[in-house]
Amino acid sequence: MEVTGFTIVRNAVRYDYPVVESIRSILPIVDRFVVAVGDGTDGTRELVVGLDDPKIEIIDTVWDSSVRQGGQVLAQQTNLALSQCGGDWCFYLQADEVIHENDLDRIRACMLKHLPNNSVEGLSFRYHHFRADYTIRDPLPYRRQIRIVRPRIGVQSYGDACGFRIGKRKLRSARTGAWVFHYGYVKPPQHMSAKLDYFQSLYDGRQVDPGFELQTDDFEWDLRTCESFKGAHPQVMSTRMAAKNWTTPDLRLLNRWRNPRFWQGLAYKNTRAIRRWSTTLGQAWQRAA
Repeated sequence: MEVTGFTIVRNAVRYDYPVVESIRSILPIVDRFVVAVGDGTDGTRELVVGLDDPKIEIIDTVWDSSVRQGGQVLAQQTNLALSQCGGDWCFYLQADEVIHENDLDRIRACMLKHLPNNSVEGLSFRYHHFRADYTIRDPLPYRRQIRIVRPRIGVQSYGDACGFRIGKRKLRSARTGAWVFHYGYVKPPQHMSAKLDYFQSLYDGRQVDPGFELQTDDFEWDLRTCESFKGAHPQVMSTRMAAKNWTTPDLRLLNRWRNPRFWQGLAYKNTRAIRRWSTTLGQAWQRAA
């Protein structure tokens, strides 16, 4: 079984992305690792080169500012990286996602199990979303995403690169039982505010260049739906976690089941999904008529 890892990254130094830890977390179970490094001037490419691993293959890319709306450039870059992948499975991680070493054997076993079954087109993971600190977890965002896909069957990243499809349909997938540790919102306040302003510009179409973001040391995280996390983090994160040099709000975090803010957020999230589904269904009916 041959496995290719792949990711995209740009401005990882400026926005404090744990891309080194992300790549290192799955290097033991991939044969190659394709890294699409976007055009930047903050030393991100040197950061990846510094991993000094023969499995890593860098492709240099230019981010197209004309496809910023809705985060489409993220999917475009992901598809550029995916196009360079081969083997039996392609393992995608975003630059702020890390896999726990205790899950590697489970993931490999899942890939082997489903390798002969072509009806399984992707493998999904559960998510730990962290906010502000490594001890604070938000259970409200997406619970599961596909991160391993088969090559050469028409799989493409879509939207803002959060998932994969073939044409307009979802992939037929199986569950790995493993977790992705998502650290995109665990940063010093000044990095967090700059990252959010730049990241939002990938959705609203604004042209925000690195160094010209809205940046503040007084950034405040919204932790109203969060709960405490007492589990173990991936070993590759230990140095980064030890270097944490900012303070987070001293809050009494409730378990999600006792937190009315969580239930309110969950209700809003579900009704929004129902509204989207109803709109899509209505449009389908109109086309059929």
